[in-house]
Amino acid sequence: MNLTQNYSSYTTENHKVWTILFDRQIQNLPGKAIPEFLEGLGKVGFNREHIPDFAEINRKLKPLTGFEVVAAPGIVDDALFFQLIANKQFPATVWVRTMAQLDYLEEPDMFHDVFGHVPLLTIPVYCEFLAKLSEMALGHLDRPDIIDRLTRIYWYTIEFGLFRQPGQKAQIYGAGILSSVGESNLSVSEESVKYPFDVQHILNSSYIKETFQSQYFCISSFEELLQSLPAIEEALAKLRQQELAPAE
Repeated sequence: MNLTQNYSSYTTENHKVWTILFDRQIQNLPGKAIPEFLEGLGKVGFNREHIPDFAEINRKLKPLTGFEVVAAPGIVDDALFFQLIANKQFPATVWVRTMAQLDYLEEPDMFHDVFGHVPLLTIPVYCEFLAKLSEMALGHLDRPDIIDRLTRIYWYTIEFGLFRQPGQKAQIYGAGILSSVGESNLSVSEESVKYPFDVQHILNSSYIKETFQSQYFCISSFEELLQSLPAIEEALAKLRQQELAPAE
């Protein structure tokens, strides 16, 4: 994938959209997002006034965890997506939403990909889980039904995961929540349905793209994600033994 960010092509409106979204979430997330996310924002050096330059991000990010951000045209297919992440290259789209799309858009833009995901890529154990989950996916590309189930794990952790320790309030680590003012408020509120992290429960749970999630799964540590990999692999191995059939 040879796409570049072409930073000079961003317009004044593009940078203004970034500033509005950045300021809104910086004010909204303290107390809701995990501290590691807010620390990660500082480590990668995001600036409210302009869209991050991927080259500058990578100079700070790669020494921390080996991950780097690569420009993508938008949503990439499963094979390329998982191959890139297994190689510690996170694909981030380069297009920015318009002023009319500030509150919601179905397809992730650069604000979601960069603001939501990149600060978490400063956490070694999180990155190890992400890379190993992607390596696992590469072994199942011939089975779309299994990839669909594995995508549920990714969805309910990397995109829409919550963090909750016993006796404490839930906090956000999922990028899809971190980049959404509405969902960052809903997800940690008493109104949302929250379950403990459970591999089989997630594998059996479909997810929503069109609107806010109807349920969330809470981990107590990033080590819990890493330790879940054998259970995920075992569940997928059982699915491989079954006839190819649409996921539930």
